[in-house]
Amino acid sequence: MALEITLFNPELIQTGLLIDGKWINTNRDLFPVFNPATNEEICKISIATEEDLLFAIDSAQLAMKEWQKYTAKERSKIIKTWYELIIANADDLAKILTFEQGKPLTEAKGEILYGASYFEWYAEEAKRIYGETIPANQPNQKILVEYEPVGVCAAITPWNFPNAMLARKVAPAVAAGCAMIAKPASQTPLSANALAYLGLKAGIPAGLLNVIHGHSGQIGEFFCSNPAIRKLTFTGSTEVGIWLYQNCANTMKKMSLELGGNAPLIVFEDADIDIAVDGIIKSKFRNSGQTCVCSNRIFIHNSIRDTVIEKLGIEIAKLKLGNGFDATTQLGPLIDNKAVIHAKSLVEDALTNNAQLITGGNIDINLGELFFQPTLINCETTNLRLFKEEIFAPILAVYGFDSDDEVIKLANSTPYGLASYFFSQNIKRIYHVAEALQYGMIGVNTGIISAENVPFGGVKMSGLGREGGHQGIEEYLQTKYVCMSLV
Repeated sequence: MALEITLFNPELIQTGLLIDGKWINTNRDLFPVFNPATNEEICKISIATEEDLLFAIDSAQLAMKEWQKYTAKERSKIIKTWYELIIANADDLAKILTFEQGKPLTEAKGEILYGASYFEWYAEEAKRIYGETIPANQPNQKILVEYEPVGVCAAITPWNFPNAMLARKVAPAVAAGCAMIAKPASQTPLSANALAYLGLKAGIPAGLLNVIHGHSGQIGEFFCSNPAIRKLTFTGSTEVGIWLYQNCANTMKKMSLELGGNAPLIVFEDADIDIAVDGIIKSKFRNSGQTCVCSNRIFIHNSIRDTVIEKLGIEIAKLKLGNGFDATTQLGPLIDNKAVIHAKSLVEDALTNNAQLITGGNIDINLGELFFQPTLINCETTNLRLFKEEIFAPILAVYGFDSDDEVIKLANSTPYGLASYFFSQNIKRIYHVAEALQYGMIGVNTGIISAENVPFGGVKMSGLGREGGHQGIEEYLQTKYVCMSLV
């Protein structure tokens, strides 16, 4: 089926591989891309061959040499132009994103602007990669410490934020002076291609960003084993992250891994309940619950549990499920049938363990097979798959607690450590709980924590490294120490 979408700039739709500044569409096997709202085929995308992968590395190495001839200020100007082009094309980029991913158009536009903010931020950080001079231990010596680009990088990005997750990786990489080969998720390749198209228009050298498509396992193995790739960055499941980590060992690559989460959200008895309810709704139902930082386990103090659940039920009833192109839609479809099956199984497991289904719990068949209703479940035990697994669906699971020590123990009782949230107005409690939670990111009295100027990432089984802030560009640099004898 031909892709049917009206854009101001139709050239943003690219269905080929991008290698060495050229779009490759011919003589390649193809795979289909579907609109999750309608289950209709959008288009077919070219699949990279082994020769394509090798060509991508060769062109990236040459482009990186050329890119390093640019001054930091020159690189900054090009990255800033890239940012400006994203902003100018934001409406089109949002339409592409909604078409292939399903999220509401307003939310898609928000993702585009969020992704753009990384190009704006790292355009400035490109000029701030400072070295050091260290006092020498011997007379007539000078000691310098310099920071260099780590080398050609590879990125594997997910389908839930197909624009922003690539932007968070590409912007600091090119600002640091690196070239990148990106492999976007097969469900959402068009957003990555559109972002790369604008990079070429901004003036990056051919080959500085290559975008390839195809079989994840084959491409992942290639990235891990090829010694020319010096850094691998991945956002996705912990299971795949572990596999990549193990398989990169033989080539000693630098890595950054943003993996799974099991975020707790705690509402203490002294919280502002209305603020807490608003924070829960924003944290849980963004992208229909398909985010790694969604609140996964909601802990409410038993003294206010009934009140909070009642208010949550009222707010959930207001959420409009539908096609992302409908202006009134607040929740779109899940990404595919596998996601629906997973969501259903989590609900069934909870109900067989005495949980109370308050609202939702199934698909809305009138809308389509992938439209899972916003769901609220009151849980009486933590011995549930809902408690242990990453939900990745619009299912809000509530648990009770009586003491700070009890809920901190429950919150930390997971191998994951990405995001966490809590609501309280007691300053002593705020400091204590923030220190006690074993997570890389903590939101206090807010359900939204992501921004371009802060370090995004987790601890424990949620990954390595950080994206955003000045820490993000450090992931693409390596340290060189120079000891000069002046005798």
